Amino acid sequence: MVSIPLGPIGVLIIQKTIQKGKLAGFVSGLGAAVADMFYATVAAFGLGIVINFIKAQEFYLQLIGSIFLVYVGMRIFLTNPVKQIRGAHKPGKKGMLGDFLSIFFLTASNPIAVFVFVAVFAGASIFGSNPTLRIELFLILGVLLGGALWWYTLSTIINVFRSKFRLKQLFWINKISGIVIAILGFLAFLACFEPIKSFLHS
Repeated sequence: MVSIPLGPIGVLIIQKTIQKGKLAGFVSGLGAAVADMFYATVAAFGLGIVINFIKAQEFYLQLIGSIFLVYVGMRIFLTNPVKQIRGAHKPGKKGMLGDFLSIFFLTASNPIAVFVFVAVFAGASIFGSNPTLRIELFLILGVLLGGALWWYTLSTIINVFRSKFRLKQLFWINKISGIVIAILGFLAFLACFEPIKSFLHS
């Protein structure tokens, strides 16, 4: 449920699938799934110290994440699809690791996720009145597997249509997805300062 909404992370994973193939898209999605699992772990076990740290550093985490998102969007916008396609034939472990870590970092830079999981767990009464370690571990594993399944499904569907894209279309996909990601990053950057604006106006 948390993974399905296609925000900037979804656009990035779609772009990586189109440019590099199904495996690159899936590995990138695993980065998002692992980050979600981390926040689900914090929410499930009620790690007060971690939650307090995330809450205290929320502004800086969002700020760094939004700036990095703008950078990624501009980089995609300026990338030559011909070079990307040539490089996709030899992705290598380094490229896959980079895809995984970049998406993991971008997903983890959204500290609101931990509060989303807290709200979802509480609202769905998942733990019941007597939560146990076994239930919590199954839940965390479910978040990881559910996210991985979603990104595998998405990358598989996108990969089916990948062969239909021509060079000119890939050129415009790069431009459009790059602009969309950069705009979303810029909006996230502006959103970092909303609490400050509200405080000044109050």
